[in-house]
Parts: sequence; structure tokens; C-alpha cells
Amino acid sequence: MEVPLVVGVDGSESSLLAVDWAVDAAARHGLPLRLVHASLWERYERVRPSLSTDRLAGEVMAQNIVASCAERARLRDPEVKVSADVVAADAVSTLLRAGSEAFALVTGVHGRGEVAGLLLGSVSLTVAARAMCPVIVVRGEERNLRGSLGRVVVGVGDATGGTGAVRFAAREAEARGCALSAVRAWRSPVHEPGSEEQVSATLDDALREVVREHPEVDVGRRAVEGPAHRVLLEASADADLIVVGALRRHGHFGLQLGSVTHTLLHHSACPVAVVPHRV
Repeated sequence: MEVPLVVGVDGSESSLLAVDWAVDAAARHGLPLRLVHASLWERYERVRPSLSTDRLAGEVMAQNIVASCAERARLRDPEVKVSADVVAADAVSTLLRAGSEAFALVTGVHGRGEVAGLLLGSVSLTVAARAMCPVIVVRGEERNLRGSLGRVVVGVGDATGGTGAVRFAAREAEARGCALSAVRAWRSPVHEPGSEEQVSATLDDALREVVREHPEVDVGRRAVEGPAHRVLLEASADADLIVVGALRRHGHFGLQLGSVTHTLLHHSACPVAVVPHRV
């Protein structure tokens, strides 16, 4: 059975953008698309349903949300197989369970219950920090969301957590028919003039297998001096997608995001894919 691309929907404008992005991604990868709505989303976000507090009205609203999102998806690309589910649970646990059998999870940058002006919603942040499958948070500028810039960026960090992210980015670049730019930030220690060369060697090591497995992908390497969060934010400005790795420590159930990933999720100019690596 082919695993689906799963997108969380709640009827917000942010989730509608996520649906559009997910439809295009499902078409590129030849995947079915599963829309998931958590009917207790409002409780998780500490707001009441906008239509009514009556249970029946809430159920009707949930069905309307998934039906309208499914219709939106089918109109965008009739060739993509679409299914939709309403789950009586909170958004985070629903999406984490759905992600256990998913190619990836897609979320909007924030939901209906979020306070206006927040850069990233609590559901999206928590799912990105805990999921065991890749999570794509759809955010950024219109030109980046259109996917017309022809570039996927992957941040190459420590070897222990970067392999999965590099492979994911390479598959995405191949599916899009675009270039892959591997970026590693570095800081020049005093009296160590060879540091830049060492960083370049690290990039070569991280990309060796990807280049062999995806010969049609134009792979570029960039070693940029500066703090990683600033380097990757600047790289996101001209990218259709930026990909970063995230360690998942066994037995640890808190938020597992580094400061660089956290910054990208809040400020990136393009969608952000967080690819987990379990240790």
C-alpha cells in the first residue's frame, strides 16, 4: 500500500495554502493525498468553534471543512487521488499518528485558533518538533510558494543528523526538475586558516552518495562564513523549499528542535521541510 502525503486542515487561510502546496507535491511524487481534520482543534487552540458550541453543529462544521478542502484539492489537480478524514482528537496527536504512516506531513504556518500576528502556530511547531516523518511547514513569500525559482536548499549540519535531510532534498529537487544547493555555514576560528577547506570537504562527503544516486540533479555546494541561522535565512529568499535535519532522541518527548530550525520555521521566506534523524 502506497503511503500518502498527509496535510492537516482546519479551514484557515493558512491550511488552504498548505492544501494547494500539498496537491502539487503529491502530483510531483505520484502519491495519494490524505486530508486530516482534528475535530478538537478548537479545544487545543483554546478557542470555541466560530459557528456554535453545539456538538452536532461542530460535527457538521468539521465535515464541511474536509469536504471543501477535498474539493479544492480535486479542482487543483484531478489526477491526484484524495481522501479526507475527520478525527475526534486534538490536532497534534492526530497529525503525529497520521505521520507514522505517511511520506510526509504538511501543515500551514498557523491555524484558526492562533492569535493574529504569530509567526508560527503551536500545532505546526509541536508537530515539526516531534514527528518521526518529514514535516513541511508551508510559509513564505508568494514567489517562493509558487515553486518557480528552480532551487531546493539543504542545510548541511553535523554528519550525525544531515544524511536524511540531504537525501530528502535530493529527491525533492529531482521531482521538481530543479537544482539542489547544499549550504554549510562556518565560523573562522582564530589561527585556523584551513577551516574553509575542511567545510568544503564536509560538503563533499555529505553529497557523495546523493550525487551518485541522483545523477540528473544539478548539485551545488556553498560554504558560507557566518552564523547558520542567518546564512540559511538568506538562502531561503531564493528557494522553493529549504530542508534541514532534526535529531530525535529516543525516549525524549519534549520539543526537539535546534535553534537554527526554530528560526527557519518562524522566519523563512520559503516552505521549510524538517527531516528527522533518530538517535
